[in-house]
Amino acid sequence: MAGKDTIVSGMAGRYATALFDLAKEENAVDAVSNDLDTISKALSTSEDLRRLTKSPVFSSEEQAKAMGAVLDKLGVGGLTAKFVRLVAANRRLFALDAMIKGFRALVAADRGVTTAEVTVAEELTAGRRDELAQALKDITGKTVDFDVKVDPKILGGLIVRLGSRMVDASLKTKLNSIKLAMKEVG
Repeated sequence: MAGKDTIVSGMAGRYATALFDLAKEENAVDAVSNDLDTISKALSTSEDLRRLTKSPVFSSEEQAKAMGAVLDKLGVGGLTAKFVRLVAANRRLFALDAMIKGFRALVAADRGVTTAEVTVAEELTAGRRDELAQALKDITGKTVDFDVKVDPKILGGLIVRLGSRMVDASLKTKLNSIKLAMKEVG
């Protein structure tokens, strides 16, 4: 289990590791992964939910009660619901997103899958996702699971972070390089 220490660390890593170990023990890794994806999607789309998890103004009782209602509405139960309620009771909701990322990293490592973070200017079609997955597999020799972030500020192209490596093929970066080269010439 020493390998897990290099994948996730810190307080969020300890929580993620504990959840992963429990999920594995109960043969519920897929169910917990799906529930965490649901929670993650809700966190990314709801400003009120983000405020609830990040703000120190709410007491642990208020956070636990509100998160219980959110979990019920999302249809999240079982081990994942118990975990999130514990996190709320311990006043650690501010790190829930990091815990979810840590859990995903542990699942990926357990399955021999590499994870990457991809930033694009607009949402990828299913065909583009498949092409990107195949290109990343060709480069790494492993199956690559990736999270896609949409950031219109990059104008076009994509940015890929794979472990400690980063490839920035965004239009914004290319335009900045041309701009810099033109300054040096002129």
